[in-house]
Amino acid sequence: MTGKQTAEEPKHKKDLTRRKAVAVGAGAAAAVGIGGGFALNASADEPATGASASSSGSAETCYKLTSETTEGPYYIDADKIRRDITEDKEGIPLTLSLKVIDSETCAPVRNAAVDIWHCDALGVYSGYESLSTGGGNAPTDAPSGTPTGTPTGTPTGTPTGTPTGAPPSGGTGGGGHEEPTDDKRYLRGTWRTDRHGRVTFRTIFPGWYRGRCVHIHAKVHVDGTWTDAGYEGGHTCHTGQFFFAEEAVLASAKVEPYSTSTTERTTLTEDTIYDQSGTTGGLLRLAYDRKHIAKGVHASITVGVDPDETHEGTDDGVQPGASASASASASS
Repeated sequence: MTGKQTAEEPKHKKDLTRRKAVAVGAGAAAAVGIGGGFALNASADEPATGASASSSGSAETCYKLTSETTEGPYYIDADKIRRDITEDKEGIPLTLSLKVIDSETCAPVRNAAVDIWHCDALGVYSGYESLSTGGGNAPTDAPSGTPTGTPTGTPTGTPTGTPTGAPPSGGTGGGGHEEPTDDKRYLRGTWRTDRHGRVTFRTIFPGWYRGRCVHIHAKVHVDGTWTDAGYEGGHTCHTGQFFFAEEAVLASAKVEPYSTSTTERTTLTEDTIYDQSGTTGGLLRLAYDRKHIAKGVHASITVGVDPDETHEGTDDGVQPGASASASASASS
């Protein structure tokens, strides 16, 4: 997803490096194809959008900027333009619905390029199979020297098919990008937001690795151009992560292949990247059958960003989340 920016762009946008990324998110949605008795976790600070915000007098909720986080060492700008990123990976089916909005106006951000990437059910990242072991020596995006705490609900069993290797040198702190070690690209992809700012991906429920809770990485890029070859130009205005409620993670740990992992699991409250701020911090709204999570999970979130900002997620590592008013220019 590289290329030259168009000559028509204003100077202040030409000066920005890379693609302009906008916040992602989708409002609450019922899970499609999930049976009765489904569980739903929601956050009270889910922002209102559009006319519903102004008519209800709660437009101020639109000004919550979604937390910026570290990119981590395993981002690949691979131009995999696709909505289904599963490939042949086993795991609980996950539909991820996102909606990108301008945090000041609540207007949807159209034609943005949204990247997502995450590990497989055993904690392994594509492109880095020799570096991410998924079992004890797996990479961590957490700052070095940070205690991970005592795991709870850790599944037992013997992992199968787990790659081996040493942890990457840039795996801690979030600042060091690692070059890919193989040509695998499963559980990675990019897609375009529609006129409502929405984009949907099909993937699997992520697993976990040492030092981090279950999460999905995301970037959103704007001001670029869509071509037959992909998405070119623009810059990244949001780099973040999405997180899963503990109840759902514990339920997933009972299902194969997740149940075969013996890796220590860091909980949501122990995680050093998640800022504990709910939706603003990237906590997903989940819908699934409590008794049969293996049937699938629907996850959704609305993410508010400032399209004029640039956030690559590689400078200072973790950037704590915050709220901003309409006149504030700082992002979280």
